[in-house]
Amino acid sequence: MEKKLEIFSYFDVPGTVKTIAPHGNGHINNTFLIETVNLCGKEVRYILQAVNKNVFTDAVGLMNNIEKVTAFLKKVSADSDPRGIMRLVPAKNGLYYHIDEENTCWRVYDYIENAVSIELPESLDEFYECGFAFGNFQKLLNDFPVEELTETIVNFHNTPWRYENFRKAVEEDLCGRAASVKAEIDFVNSEKDFYSVLFDNQKAGKLPFRVTHNDTKPNNVMLDAATKKAICVIDLDTIMPGFSVNDFGDAIRFGANTAAEDEKDLSKVSLSLELFEAYAKGFLEGTGGLLSADEVMLMPEGAKMMTIECGMRFLTDYLQGDVYFKTHYEGQNLDRCRTQFELVRDMNRKWAQMKEIVSRYAK
Repeated sequence: MEKKLEIFSYFDVPGTVKTIAPHGNGHINNTFLIETVNLCGKEVRYILQAVNKNVFTDAVGLMNNIEKVTAFLKKVSADSDPRGIMRLVPAKNGLYYHIDEENTCWRVYDYIENAVSIELPESLDEFYECGFAFGNFQKLLNDFPVEELTETIVNFHNTPWRYENFRKAVEEDLCGRAASVKAEIDFVNSEKDFYSVLFDNQKAGKLPFRVTHNDTKPNNVMLDAATKKAICVIDLDTIMPGFSVNDFGDAIRFGANTAAEDEKDLSKVSLSLELFEAYAKGFLEGTGGLLSADEVMLMPEGAKMMTIECGMRFLTDYLQGDVYFKTHYEGQNLDRCRTQFELVRDMNRKWAQMKEIVSRYAK
């Protein structure tokens, strides 16, 4: 508590702190909700967050990305709702972050009031809203100079590179776990010819690099608490150059799965085509015609790529001793990877239907 109070004191927030409590359930950063009373006696809430320095080795570059992108969004957005764009609170030294004595980067955001986020969509309309928000996010940032962005995690969605890391983890077998997950290892290897598909299309001129969010889970969209309409995209740490179809795909692998990300009963895991179509419709309507027909037709590839890549990353982390993703019980990363691989199998079974759905929206 004292440490958080000290950190918060470096930021330009008038008033008195009432409470500090852990907030959210993200895998990477440590997040706290701070309740204050300002000089007028009004309660005001903020988010205090410590950037994970093991994941984000260039925290200053990351913060510069967020500062530039949010400033750009303010210029181009026609939304009159002040909650529509995340607002960084400046530190007293004029920067938008504070580096502590342990070289951890801290930042403060305004808390978005009268809003909710969802772990999984409870209706087609909610998932449509998430799709619209992320599609509109790409549309608004279409003219942002992508070359100005720092690559906050190098090769983040470079699936061929992820595969090479996976193979190295299997070979090194640091924790002696490889023999017990032979079936999962064999599945990753069986799909190896797929991993270069998006980069092959990029080289062929069919898939341009855009400013992408790269972590498009439903809980990274804030919905109005009353109307359940999307109001804001949050968690901007992984804004980087990337493929539109990866932003689409990561949302599908998480939100259109009929089971939880770490479901042990794989019979519950499948791709909901209804949710797939609802999100695709929202995403493409949000982009406002920005994507080419080639990009639209590669959306199923994006969904499969993000699913198998994420499963590969969970399995790699398991083989290396669970050092990247937060886990809450022994073997959680293994459960996570198995759900991803089962979802890929179901996507393979439903491939023609996925392609038919997106073809309805291709220009």
